Amino acid sequence: MSSITQSIPDFQETLAANRLKLTRQAPRVLQINTGKMCNLTCVHCHVNAGPHRKEIMSLDTVERILDWLQHTEIEIIDLTGGTPEMMPHFRYLVERLRGMGREVMDRCNLTILNEPGYEWVADFHAKHGVHIVASMPCYCPDNVNAQRGDGVFDSSIQALQTLNALGYGSDPNLILDLVFNPVGASLPPEQADLEADYKRELKTHFGIVFDQLYAITNMPIARFTSYLKRQGRYQEYMQLLLDHFNPASIDGLMCRDTISVGWQGELYDCDFNQQLGMRHGDLAVPERVWELDLCDWQGRPIQMGQHCYGCTAGQGSSCGGATV
Repeated sequence: MSSITQSIPDFQETLAANRLKLTRQAPRVLQINTGKMCNLTCVHCHVNAGPHRKEIMSLDTVERILDWLQHTEIEIIDLTGGTPEMMPHFRYLVERLRGMGREVMDRCNLTILNEPGYEWVADFHAKHGVHIVASMPCYCPDNVNAQRGDGVFDSSIQALQTLNALGYGSDPNLILDLVFNPVGASLPPEQADLEADYKRELKTHFGIVFDQLYAITNMPIARFTSYLKRQGRYQEYMQLLLDHFNPASIDGLMCRDTISVGWQGELYDCDFNQQLGMRHGDLAVPERVWELDLCDWQGRPIQMGQHCYGCTAGQGSSCGGATV
């Protein structure tokens, strides 16, 4: 353990001290990371994604995942990245998944709708009933631009208005959820109160409607960790997470019913473990999802680390927002 985190106990020790166990349920969600290519370079990004990243899922990997998936009862396919739409086989993957009757969620950064060459995104999503989970760190331009880059707020508002015009946020078959991440080293506010603020402000000032808000804690890994260390606040942030450890958050954690898949098909317990390289299989030969026996998966221990405090602080945090 590095000196900077010596005062933070091992996560499993904290579970034991609270007489808790973190165990799997039957998998309900397959979260697929399509790659690290992204049109943005956000401060809080736990993937270190950006425009110059070359990691991207191949068609062969897409086909192998689809072949395996059709023999499972997994209900929801959660597509993340990077920017999922920048994966060349994105439309093929979505069409196949919807043809199999699976719900498809897309972790969309909104600005991709306004990028040259991606004018198809909004209409394609609406046509196929894709559930959009869109990053929108705040309803104020200064906060959004500080976290995601100059001009991102205006582009995001334009994209949301485009989606609203297609029925997103009002048609029950076109779900539009937004994601809040704090700016800097703090925990998210209470999710229900924040959602009410978002709905009021976005409706009043821009005529925008949406379904739910997910409040997600910034994870102390990758680019956000680098940011914290530059600010001299890494130890402070880890202590904040520990001080707000909430035993009630455990039952709702995503690692319990989600399988995370990397851009090369590797198996992980969650997208955060994925970015830390905490994969299943040995280091030389990682296990791929198409090799997985789901009965075996349910009996495996979940791999944990100190970053898990990010999902268990305060109201809890998972890919679906607060867990308590």
